[in-house]
This record gives sequence, C-alpha cells and structure tokens, in this order.
Amino acid sequence: MFLNGKAKIPQALFLLSSLALALPSHAADTVTIATVNNSDMIRMQRLSKVFEEQHPGIKLNWVVLEENVLRQRLTTDIATQGGQFDVLTIGTYETPLWGAKHWLEPLTQLPADYDADDIFPSVRQGLSVNNTLYALPFYGESTVTYYRTDLFKQAGLSMPAHPTWTQLGDFAAKLTAKDQGQYGMCLRGKAGWGENVALLSTMANAFGARWFDEQWKPELTSPEWTAAANYYVNTLKQYGPPGVSSNGFNETLALFNSGKCAIWVDASVAGSFTTDKAQSKVADSVGFAAAPTEVTDKGSSWLYAWSLAIPATSKHKDAAKAFITWATSKDYIQLVADKEGITNVPPGTRQSTYSEAYLKAAPFAQVTLEMMKHADPAHPSAKPVPYVGIQYVTIPEFQAIGTSVGKLFSAALTGGMSVDQALLQAQTTTEREMKRAGYPK
Repeated sequence: MFLNGKAKIPQALFLLSSLALALPSHAADTVTIATVNNSDMIRMQRLSKVFEEQHPGIKLNWVVLEENVLRQRLTTDIATQGGQFDVLTIGTYETPLWGAKHWLEPLTQLPADYDADDIFPSVRQGLSVNNTLYALPFYGESTVTYYRTDLFKQAGLSMPAHPTWTQLGDFAAKLTAKDQGQYGMCLRGKAGWGENVALLSTMANAFGARWFDEQWKPELTSPEWTAAANYYVNTLKQYGPPGVSSNGFNETLALFNSGKCAIWVDASVAGSFTTDKAQSKVADSVGFAAAPTEVTDKGSSWLYAWSLAIPATSKHKDAAKAFITWATSKDYIQLVADKEGITNVPPGTRQSTYSEAYLKAAPFAQVTLEMMKHADPAHPSAKPVPYVGIQYVTIPEFQAIGTSVGKLFSAALTGGMSVDQALLQAQTTTEREMKRAGYPK
C-alpha cells in the first residue's frame, strides 16, 4: 500500500518493529580490564573463565601490560577521560588521589557476603576517601627479605629474624661468586616510581631519611639519603647481577628463582612464587626474614595493594562491579586454593585468609602478616613529615618526581653519573616540580 507516493507500513508490522526496538538487548557487556603482567594477575585472567560461565551476559577483554607502561597508560586515560577501560588495576597511591577527583566510581552497596570489614584496616583505609572505598584490593603486600638457606648454611651464616641493611651487605660480600653466576644481593634497579624508587624509599627511610621536611622542602641531599643511596649503588655494583638497571620486580624474581641470588629484598607477594617448584629451582631452600632496618624500623617496609577500580567513564559499570567484587572476594580466594593450592591465594588483603591452615602451609605467611601489620603510612619516617605514604608520597606530583628520580639512580648504577650527582639532580628536579605545583600549600 502507498500513501502520497510512499509505502504505508501495516499497523501490525509497525507495532512489531516498535516492540523489537523496546526489548532489552541480549548482547554481552564487554568489560575491558587493564592489568599488570604480574603472576597473580595472569592467574586471575586464567580463572576468569569461571566468572564468565557464571555471568553469560558479560565478556571480559584483557589488556595486560608491564608495570611502568600500565601506570603511564592508565594515568593518561583517566586524566583525559579517555574511557578506554572499564576496570583499572591501580594501587594505594592512585586510588585516594583519583577518588578525590571523582575520576573513580565509589564502591558502595557491596553484596552482604563480600564482607568489606574482613579487609585489613590499613589496606581499606589506603583505598578510601572519607571512609568510602574507591577500589577493591586484589592482593596486598609489604616488604620481605628472601634468602637462600642452603648458601647460608654452607657459609656458616645465620640470618637474623630482623636484619639490618649493613648485615645484609656483609652477608652479600661473603656469598658473591660471580664466576659461578651467584650474586650476593639482588634488588630492583629498573627506573620507575613504583620500581626502583619504591625499594629506595624504604631503604632511605630505614637510614633515617625522608622525602620532604615539614615545610615540603625536599631532603634528597641529606646525610641520610646520601648514606642510603651510596649503600644501594655500591652494594649492587659489588655484589649484584649484571644489567641490574633493567631489573624490576618480575626480572629480579626470575633471577632469584633461577638460583642466581643469595639475598633479595622485595614485595612479600613473591613468597608463593619462590616456593613453587614449578617455577623456582630453589623452592626448597628459601628463607624469609623481616624487611631490613638500619637506624630505625619506621618506614622500612612498604604497604601496597594492587587493586581493581572502575573509572567514572566506564559504560559498563554494573558489569565491571560484578567482576571486581568476584575477583576480590572470599569465593575467589577459595577458588585459587582449590585450583592452584592454598599457598597461591592472593595474600595481604583479607584477615580471614590468615587461617591456621594457611599459616601452616605457607612458610612466608607469618612474616608477611607481621610486615603488613608493622607498616604505617601515616608515620613513614623517624622524623616528622607532612605527607602520608611509605615508598611514595601521596601527592599528585610524586608520580613525575619519582619517575625522574628513578632514572637518575638507574644512571648511577650504570656509571652514567656519580651518586652525589644523582642526588643533587634529584634534589634540583624535585625542588623545581614542587615549586611549580605551589608547595607549601
């Protein structure tokens, strides 16, 4: 039929077309997840098939990146409101800063069985703004000293439960055999505020240093920072592996697991990997001690939680929330225990994880728990400070500052500049950035 030269749609057909348009779409929500290439996240990606089976209306799209690249991509995307991702893997540094800017979705009305009160209070506080969570913790970590019990025994050495950096340096000297590919001390050297600067900051804290005085003046040329930086560079040059300036967490973990490191100080999350016979050649010969101190134990062990957040720009917020609550739940922890073994569950987030069975099964669990409880981001230094944060300073400017300083210390490791030159340039760079940002505020 035609009306005024145009086809006239039968009324019944028109109604059917309108009804079809009104019906809800059954196309799956695709949730794009940006995460770091750490082993726990690779495992999460593998086990997420269970989530997709439970939620047939949700498909997961994974973007897995190296740590420094991830931080850069996410910072750019969130600041420009790019909206590339529905789930962000971020930490206790970004979450309160981005949450306060309303760049992240507040995570309220969580399912009753999620039990947010089970999360360690220090971790929950680090991911909150005005007592509202803006990210859910996937795993938490502090700092642990890993060492080879077999090498210590052969050399007649005994690791204290709470060593100092000086003691570790003495042990490293005795346990270095470079002609055999054995290095006394392995530490992060790769530049990055979350890589070498995280380790260096806790070391500096242990030596009595601080990033800023109470008036926000940088103190990177202080005697304490100078002592810590010289220890770091000299120890790694004498007793560390070649190419250390390229080694971050993953690279140093691989070195330790291949049997090349006598001592390694790094994130407590590595405990399950160093004791996993499938990936560690030294799984039966790993000892665990507290993070090293020096003149103080304040700020000597960091506190961090890799966490999952939803950007305000996400177009699939409900689906994203369903995923992050699943991936950080007690049920997910039980799933890992059932599929991969209890020692491989994500550590450091939930108090319920630290059951008698877990403490008995995981030889690193007790020292991890001790270090998590010891870490105090509100008091990171022996001296008063105007900031919160142990291995970082929770101000927006620190990401750029830490990245610049990290490059300078990496250059000092390669001999590109002296330690004093690195410290002086770090001081100058930090002063300039703080002045530009208008500190003190």
